[in-house]
Amino acid sequence: MIHLCRFLYLNALAALVLCFVCNSSTVAHAQQASANPIARYVIGPPNSDKTNHGLCFRELFEHPDDWKQTRSLTDALLYADWSFQEFSDAELTAWFAQMHQWNIKLELEVGGIKPWGRSGEGTFTKQKPRWDRLERLGGNIHAVAMDEPLCSVRRDFHKPDEWAVEETSNFIALARKNFPEMLVGDIEPYPYLPLAEQIKWITALQKRLAEKHVRGLDFYRVDVDWLTFDVRNKGSWNEVKKLQLFCQSVKVPFSLIYWSPGMDFFKRRGIGDDSTWLTGVMSQGYAYASVGGKPDQYVLESWVNAPAHSVPETADYTFCRSVLDFGRKFVKPAN
Repeated sequence: MIHLCRFLYLNALAALVLCFVCNSSTVAHAQQASANPIARYVIGPPNSDKTNHGLCFRELFEHPDDWKQTRSLTDALLYADWSFQEFSDAELTAWFAQMHQWNIKLELEVGGIKPWGRSGEGTFTKQKPRWDRLERLGGNIHAVAMDEPLCSVRRDFHKPDEWAVEETSNFIALARKNFPEMLVGDIEPYPYLPLAEQIKWITALQKRLAEKHVRGLDFYRVDVDWLTFDVRNKGSWNEVKKLQLFCQSVKVPFSLIYWSPGMDFFKRRGIGDDSTWLTGVMSQGYAYASVGGKPDQYVLESWVNAPAHSVPETADYTFCRSVLDFGRKFVKPAN
């Protein structure tokens, strides 16, 4: 009887160890870092709208001498994948060649789960032809950032977070399979999604990717509506730093968008213009630095139709001027 109990105990212990080893291997596979490091300083000029037809993006390539100093600080250029439809194949081929010469990477902001895709697979399938076109024209996609999949599921689909986890993991799995060298990250809004819910989301998504033997997130990017801190007394930079520290503790690089919220609000009151943009991004830089915040990736991105122009960097309030001033102060200081 003693021998039988010992035999059963040893078998149970062996099974437990095997289970632990298998689970650890799965998690390690999902969290394994990509061979491609994230870009340190990413810039996203104002996207095209019905009036400017991609003017701010176009200016970067048609006037390259007007942002030489800014370019020396820039690691990657970010643009929404749908906005490239404004440009011809010939234009993009020439521009991507310029980016290669400048050693600037291409990053895309894309849908993760959107109503027009209905699911992770559907959203990926609708976007893949755009990505294929860019790569065919010489635009090697270094990274894609999913535009708020958790937020979209809650707001547009009214489905549980578990569905968001499953569909987002499906999207990432397809991206990994079809573009194995490409980095994949997630953007979520704060404080619209509170700190605790963001941590829960990251944990659940990484776990599901591990179960699927798919590499986890290459970065987690936060879009902070910091005007809400004062206007609604909701959220804080200290909480953003806590999210940064959590991401870094689980080996997910923390990416932070710097921008100027409230542009429409200020414009309606006659006090919003291109100077508001520069004031906003610099204010955010100082505010996050004041709590000791230091993201792994700085993203200076505009989707608020400001500034009106990207160049020249020597003008007071162009987009490149804001990139240059911010980069010198917070990202790559000279001293």
